[in-house]
Amino acid sequence: MFHSVQPVFCCWCFHQEKFTMIRAAVAIWILSAVICVGRGHHHDHGNHSHHGGADQDTAQDGGANTFLQVTSANKDFAYRLYRKLAAHADSEGKNIFFSPSSVSVALAALSVGARGETHHQLFRGLGFNDSLLTQTDVDQSFQKLLKKTNDTSQDISEGTAVFVDHKFKAKADFLETLMQSYLADGFSVDFSETTDSANTINKYVEDKTNGKIDKLVEGLDESTVMYLISYIYYKGKWATPFDPHLTREDLFMVDENTKVSVQMMYKQRRFDTYYDRAINTSVLHLPFNSSYSMLLLLPDDMSTLENAISQAHVTKWSKWMTSSTHEVFIPKFSIKTSYKLNGVLKEMGMTDMFGESADLSGISDGNRLSVSEVVHQATLDVDEAGATAAAATGVGIMLLSFRHIPVLKFNRPFMVIITERNTKQILFMGKIINPNI
Repeated sequence: MFHSVQPVFCCWCFHQEKFTMIRAAVAIWILSAVICVGRGHHHDHGNHSHHGGADQDTAQDGGANTFLQVTSANKDFAYRLYRKLAAHADSEGKNIFFSPSSVSVALAALSVGARGETHHQLFRGLGFNDSLLTQTDVDQSFQKLLKKTNDTSQDISEGTAVFVDHKFKAKADFLETLMQSYLADGFSVDFSETTDSANTINKYVEDKTNGKIDKLVEGLDESTVMYLISYIYYKGKWATPFDPHLTREDLFMVDENTKVSVQMMYKQRRFDTYYDRAINTSVLHLPFNSSYSMLLLLPDDMSTLENAISQAHVTKWSKWMTSSTHEVFIPKFSIKTSYKLNGVLKEMGMTDMFGESADLSGISDGNRLSVSEVVHQATLDVDEAGATAAAATGVGIMLLSFRHIPVLKFNRPFMVIITERNTKQILFMGKIINPNI
């Protein structure tokens, strides 16, 4: 089923065509989970929500309902994960940027091999009710999401890959589910050759992200037997580009005591905006020339917005936005973020998979496995032509007198959200504290 990665990359039994990307800004997200061999052996304690004929019948009978449950949980997970990242970043004054969509994909793929309490923690952490959803329900829902993402737009590519040590025997049904439901490419590597294996994984990631992330793996432990990756690459043009000739140098207020120089883009036209009085936040809708959109959120107080924001807010904003002429100023910026998510995921209740209590017996028989690390890297560029998969940020504007053209100027910290307008799926999410970092 698996093929050697040398001299070229191969996949199980399918090949995804390379996407031809339009010139614009690029945001890429990569998540990887490294699963390593520990001491002793694990017995399969069973799993109340794993694959089976009854699961398949349930998925078919309530497919639409279960899909809605999964996608709703994904949206809720996005805001919960954001708040955890924000809590860690605030003390350091760092920008935040990540893809909740791909984090969900990676952890859901990992849950295919989890059993017992480890599986329960993964489901609960992702927001899935395992008394209502089976693993098959979740797998089929992610298959639908991934196929829809890759089939409906040439601006985006999303998928997974699994690198397995050539001496490690993984369960066939685990690998088959990754291939079928999570569109995974599969590779056999020799993890005892740590440098070569790291280079192999990095080359794959570099190819999938058009060179934007070229060194995801800094080093590998010799006990590594599997490396699971989820990637997403998005590149979009604004429906109405900014004129580069109108871009001017301006100041961005990082905080009360810090100002930095930025290249501020400018446009005057009709925009869809909303002002949320409950949380004193302006929301601006910037559509790409596809079904994707960026929301820019400019709050009077960032902590108020961060503590309150939920999918209900985004739904309300989308419903009640109005179109009117505004002068809009948005900084050009390029940022890069890197996270080790072990601590954050533990805080969200996913603890067992990292330690001696890990039950990943659905991956392999006779081996005691645990997750050694979950790492995340992302880049985001925003310019006059467009932006790439950068957490939807919405900016809503209070309506003023028709005789006066209101100004919406993003010259202080703001949030970003990138969504797909039909499914409302959150591809990317973040907060820009300093456009120059």
